[in-house]
Amino acid sequence: MGVFEDFSRFLESRLEEFLRNNPHLELQALEEQLREQEEDALRLIADLQTQEKKLQDEILATAQEIQRWHARIEKAKAANRWDLVQPAQEREAALLRQGNQHWGHMQGLKERIKQAQELLRRIQQRRQEVRAKAVQAQANRTNPKAEQKSQTVGWDRGSNQKSFGGADPLDEQFKRWEAQDELERMKRNMGR
Repeated sequence: MGVFEDFSRFLESRLEEFLRNNPHLELQALEEQLREQEEDALRLIADLQTQEKKLQDEILATAQEIQRWHARIEKAKAANRWDLVQPAQEREAALLRQGNQHWGHMQGLKERIKQAQELLRRIQQRRQEVRAKAVQAQANRTNPKAEQKSQTVGWDRGSNQKSFGGADPLDEQFKRWEAQDELERMKRNMGR
């Protein structure tokens, strides 16, 4: 097992080194990861909306049942059939409880849909940012003078990161990690 783990670590370190030397590929990989997260979020929203529609249908059916039993109660009272009134009232009360449970569940689904839509918006925004950086990195790659200029700007002005014009790899790594962490947290919250 140790040989495989060593080999796996070796491949991972080579891949990381390769991506550091080719930042445009790292950005493409990040964009692909964000695209997959976007698809996951869209599937989650669609699933939640399907559940919401099903609950709305159940709430409507329950409301119609309540009306039917309410009319039966009134009819039994008018006919002095007290032996039917009590069980019909119990049935109506049970249906009301069921309707309230469905309503509460639907409100929870609405909140989860709202959270998933917000997550989707953030993923899409992040993907656009990464795409813009990838385009810039590709432009720098195809125009070596621009890349050389961006690497030498500010050499005598201290270590101001912004003057380099390139992406801060640590910042990118944190943003990737934060987006992944947020997606996982949302998935866990949605699963409750």
